Amino acid sequence: MNKTILIVEDEMRMRKLLKDYLKREGFKVLEAEDGDEGLHVFKTNKVHLLILDVMMPKLDGFEVCKEVRNCSDVPIIMLTAKSEDEDKLIGFDLGADDYVTKPFSPKVLVARVKTLIKRVDGTLGNTSNTIILNGLTVNFTSKEVLIDDSQVILSPKEFDLLEFLIKNKGIVLSRDTLLDNVWGFDYFGDLRTVDTHIKRLREKLQNKADFITTVRGSGYKFEVKND
Repeated sequence: MNKTILIVEDEMRMRKLLKDYLKREGFKVLEAEDGDEGLHVFKTNKVHLLILDVMMPKLDGFEVCKEVRNCSDVPIIMLTAKSEDEDKLIGFDLGADDYVTKPFSPKVLVARVKTLIKRVDGTLGNTSNTIILNGLTVNFTSKEVLIDDSQVILSPKEFDLLEFLIKNKGIVLSRDTLLDNVWGFDYFGDLRTVDTHIKRLREKLQNKADFITTVRGSGYKFEVKND
């Protein structure tokens, strides 16, 4: 696939296991055993996706995720031994795209890696045009978002959410509908994941945040007045 995956995980056996599975699928794999090393490897190599453990020495996964999101929209999958929803919400709030709880099947993780890579490459989309909505410009091919000619950096999941909202402009979309279509039918996350991403998306859309309206008791709707 000619894509580079960075695994930041302090457990050597886990790193080696994931590396073997990913290499079999044609990925190039880089490794780091703690948060500091992970950031260094990330900043000195072209990385297409980051697999990031939460509990690590020096810098934990949350801190690394935050640092990466300050400079990149690369897809991030977080690994954790904990199953608490609050930990997942923290990760999603920081910009993670997916969350996998240990123990897990390496085959399932590889499948999620492939899905995120495809979304970033745009192979799951069915449009190749650019739309302009009252100062908001979205290019579905390059996945570039501009607000009044200033670039907005979105994570892959945030872009997928925005794209789905725009393609269903004027339609009230329930949280279940958004979860199924943006995260996938096989995703077993909490509905609050949608709310967290909507919140982050609105923050990044700045003065265009009101394009996404909350329909009390129903869900969300994308609409642009006077468009």
